[in-house]
Amino acid sequence: MTPEADDRIPGPSERTAADSSGAVPPTVGQYARTYTSGPFTVVEVTGEIDLATAGFLSEHLDAATSRPGPDVLVDLRQVDFFDCSGLRELCRADTRARERGGRLRLVSDTPRLHRLLLASGLLRRFPPLAGIPE
Repeated sequence: MTPEADDRIPGPSERTAADSSGAVPPTVGQYARTYTSGPFTVVEVTGEIDLATAGFLSEHLDAATSRPGPDVLVDLRQVDFFDCSGLRELCRADTRARERGGRLRLVSDTPRLHRLLLASGLLRRFPPLAGIPE
């Protein structure tokens, strides 16, 4: 019995098709998706981000910060849980964006995430926006 087309895992050629900017888009997963909104690359994160799932977020952040001058918004409004593994990935992506002459900002209206950023000393580095700017 062979797997149906909807059941199979995409092969390497399907996962690595570059877009017009030359950046390789990450696979779409249950924890994050990436899209463009005006001048921004938006990484929309959902569910729980912890040690087991931070790698999925990392794929999207790596792709979003891979080109020169990236302007990345990480939308965390749909996140149920976020721990230090996610913070590590945000810091790594922020450093990468700055090295390329760009920036990475967070979108969050959740007091829980604001407290996490404050407790970790990262609130000044990542002052959250309430929504995606126009």
